Amino acid sequence: MPTTPVELAAAMERIERAGRAEFAESFAGIEVDQERVRAIVYRVPAEAFDDFVRRTAESSCIVVRNARHSAEALDAWHDRVIAELAFWSHRGLHIVSVGARHDGSGVEIGTDDVDKARQELLGRYGADAPLIFVPQAPARPLSLPPRA
Repeated sequence: MPTTPVELAAAMERIERAGRAEFAESFAGIEVDQERVRAIVYRVPAEAFDDFVRRTAESSCIVVRNARHSAEALDAWHDRVIAELAFWSHRGLHIVSVGARHDGSGVEIGTDDVDKARQELLGRYGADAPLIFVPQAPARPLSLPPRA
């Protein structure tokens, strides 16, 4: 099982902590690329944050990629959709999952009716809302085997 080198894990922790606290308008997320032994930082371009990442990386390999939205912005959209789950359920729309993508591309909405969800949510929140719709069936609990 691959493990993240201590130095890389420490750099990632510093970048994520400061990204959320000091560079919230830029930081979108971070991931580890185990195969290449590096981290990928997603951010809305900002010179100050890029400088911070360079200084913080030390000897670790950190790749920086552009993101459309910051984690802070996507968290607000996530919270807005979650706050209205009862409203959507009342309208007959079953939202199974809601989660901001770590690459800053948008908030993923898992639902069993993608077309209806897209029409309804974008109708309420606007065509520019950073929502990504994916098919997802409701979770079904595992049934227990019959007792002998």
